[in-house]
Amino acid sequence: MNNDNKPQYRLPFYKELFFSIATLFVTFVLVIFFFQYNLDKESRKEMLNSILQDYNNLIYREYSSSKMTEARLDSIIRGITDKNLRVTIITVGGKVLTDSGHDDSIPLPSHKDRPEIMQALNTGVGYSVRKSETLGRDFFYSSRRYDDIIIRSSLPFDVSTLSMLKADNKFTYFLIVISLLVMIILYYFCNKLSKSISILQDFSQKAEQDKPVDIHVKLAKNDIGDITHNIIRIYKNLRNTKEELSIEKEKLFSHLQFSREGLAVFSHDKRVIVANNLFVQYVNLISDIPLTNTNNVFNVPDFKKITIFIDKNLNTWHKNDDVVSDSMLITKNSKTFQVECIIFQDRTFEISVSNITLQEEESRLKRQLTQNIAHELKTPVSSIQGYMETILSNPALSEEKKTLFLERCYAQTIRLTGLLQDISLLNRIDESNDLFDYEKVDLNAIISEVINDSAVALEEKNMSINCQIPNPAPINGNHALLYSIFRNLMDNSLSYAGNGTQVSILCYLQDNNYYYFSFSDNGPGVAEEHLNRLFERFYRVDKGRSRKLGGTGLGLAIVKNAVLFHKGEILAKNRLDGGLEFLFTLKK
Repeated sequence: MNNDNKPQYRLPFYKELFFSIATLFVTFVLVIFFFQYNLDKESRKEMLNSILQDYNNLIYREYSSSKMTEARLDSIIRGITDKNLRVTIITVGGKVLTDSGHDDSIPLPSHKDRPEIMQALNTGVGYSVRKSETLGRDFFYSSRRYDDIIIRSSLPFDVSTLSMLKADNKFTYFLIVISLLVMIILYYFCNKLSKSISILQDFSQKAEQDKPVDIHVKLAKNDIGDITHNIIRIYKNLRNTKEELSIEKEKLFSHLQFSREGLAVFSHDKRVIVANNLFVQYVNLISDIPLTNTNNVFNVPDFKKITIFIDKNLNTWHKNDDVVSDSMLITKNSKTFQVECIIFQDRTFEISVSNITLQEEESRLKRQLTQNIAHELKTPVSSIQGYMETILSNPALSEEKKTLFLERCYAQTIRLTGLLQDISLLNRIDESNDLFDYEKVDLNAIISEVINDSAVALEEKNMSINCQIPNPAPINGNHALLYSIFRNLMDNSLSYAGNGTQVSILCYLQDNNYYYFSFSDNGPGVAEEHLNRLFERFYRVDKGRSRKLGGTGLGLAIVKNAVLFHKGEILAKNRLDGGLEFLFTLKK
């Protein structure tokens, strides 16, 4: 059974700290104790040696005044002290002259090699603690040299002598008491310190497990408490920042997915970090081979320019304020895409793909519209200019001719005014819908107004009207735009249906939301290839004939935009029995 995964017991921090400091302190105290003990012991040896030296001096004075015998020596010793003092008189050669503890008749061996004797010979005094070679007991020896002799006194190294050498226990007791007090105080402070450490440890565990942290926890008023407070506050700020970044990240991803551009961000090694759906769709639309991995976009030949740009600039250092970017246009499968690449300072880069087909088409239509407007304006202006130059350059021109030319100039100004009005109306419908007010109007009344305004032209062309409209037909709309719908359709029939034809205006269906209209004639109709373009601005099926008839080429474009303004749809078709028919709806 494997026990490696079992949690190992660890002492609490404050105990570990306490034992560590306590061990160092006890070691320090023991060193001081033994140092002081040895120092005191040596001091007491010196004191005992000093006492014995005094005995040596007394004995030497007695020795100098009379002949020293064993009996005499014992008498002197008894007069000095009642202790078991032993005195030996030795020559500098080591010969024992007399020994108070030995019979002088029995010679003793030379004492020259005794440690205390050797010290006395070298320094004048000496002492040692050793076993007596004569008596076989431990003695404390103290010797002094006096000219040609050495006097040595000694005491047995027994209980009485040991008591003299024993260190003073007061200092020992003092160290013990101080040590205990220090230990108690140390334990108190370590335990107090452990509370701050425990709070910090609890915080670290919660932070590691991403659990909420209480920043209002009560902390000790010390440096660790301040540090813990700052760490918790910094963590709280970082957590809030992380949450804010997470929200911003979600916003960014949402923006990427709902963006109208194809967007992708790549790492420095051309690995995709994030890409939205449009990017994948656009890239596969451009690529001739379906891409199973977005990273393969750099293998698409159409992206060669962007790939070269990335390879060239990705590992090149740029200033922080430099924008490293490039763009290109790709036209593929009837679509036009704008591809842009931006390289960031961290060597990641973004590629965006925008479908600008509609913008390109709008740009083309605007250019075409500008050309058409210029062309349409040029015709009446040139006519007016020509007639006026003729009148001015020919003073002898008859009044009849002048009147004819002026009437033609006036007709061209009327055409020009109509053209400008139509252009203005279209622009207002396109760009300023809010300029048109809604009101309750009657479609029956509007259609009747159109028929009455066109009565003369209908009579001239021997055209009849078939009108089947509910009476009343209320609608919430703009009177001017509704009038323009039916008037322009009527003008179109007057211009192209032909003499003797019939115009039909029918509301063939209505529901709660819409009216469904059919506006038709039984004229020649138009070729099929022109039906889809009838509502384009300035589009004419027969350009020469249209200009002769005085049309601006904007009537049906106005009709379509006015129908769209009223939330409807319109389309054109040829009738089976001949003629052109417009089907459209208008929201009630």
